[in-house]
Amino acid sequence: MRLAVSGTYSAGKTLTVMALSHYTGVPRTLARTIREILPHAVPGKTLAQCTPPEYLQLAMRRHVGRAVEEALHGDSFISDGSSLQEWIYGAARGYFGMDPSSTRHLEYVPESEKTDEMRFFEDVVAQYGHAFRQHVKGAFDAYVHLRNELPLAGDGHRPMNDRFRAKCDEMLLGTLKELEIPHHLVGGTLEERLETIVQLFGLPVVCGTDEAIARASEEYAQIDKRLETERARASVA
Repeated sequence: MRLAVSGTYSAGKTLTVMALSHYTGVPRTLARTIREILPHAVPGKTLAQCTPPEYLQLAMRRHVGRAVEEALHGDSFISDGSSLQEWIYGAARGYFGMDPSSTRHLEYVPESEKTDEMRFFEDVVAQYGHAFRQHVKGAFDAYVHLRNELPLAGDGHRPMNDRFRAKCDEMLLGTLKELEIPHHLVGGTLEERLETIVQLFGLPVVCGTDEAIARASEEYAQIDKRLETERARASVA
């Protein structure tokens, strides 16, 4: 089964995918994240500082990395999100601006305040959406969508805007329905998520939930969570 674990910023996708892979023995894809791509693609900038053209570059790099990993894993893998994320995070910036953290006090950015560059960005993102939706429709058998039950992590990387996250969540679910991809909303503790997903899809179990979560927690702790600019300086030093 080709399964994507979907959700927005701080929904717990990465840790859930790591634990689910250990729990079931089904491999997970290992495409580089935006956090990992950014220091090489746009050196010296955080995600919030990226211009519309720079964001488009990041989204395309992320999509290509995902597509390669999906192809390498064939018919059995678990993916941490999908290319729908890159499209929707871009499309939602049309409502909240390139740095959603700076517009947390607004319901949306008025059309009259958008630049020609931003309008062109929205047009290109819409075309990415057309291509990415077609790709995802053929690349996955089913989705698990994680409920927004956790607070946004204030790590300087994720956009600190609950309206932005809610808009992305709404768009993700709407797109899965539009594409008629089988999907299930899952919530609860990590242990509850694992048990629910296994039951939903009849996946194998190769170890206990405690062991799977412990192994995933060790793996998650190894992720470099420094800001992109800090990691860029370290790579040069």
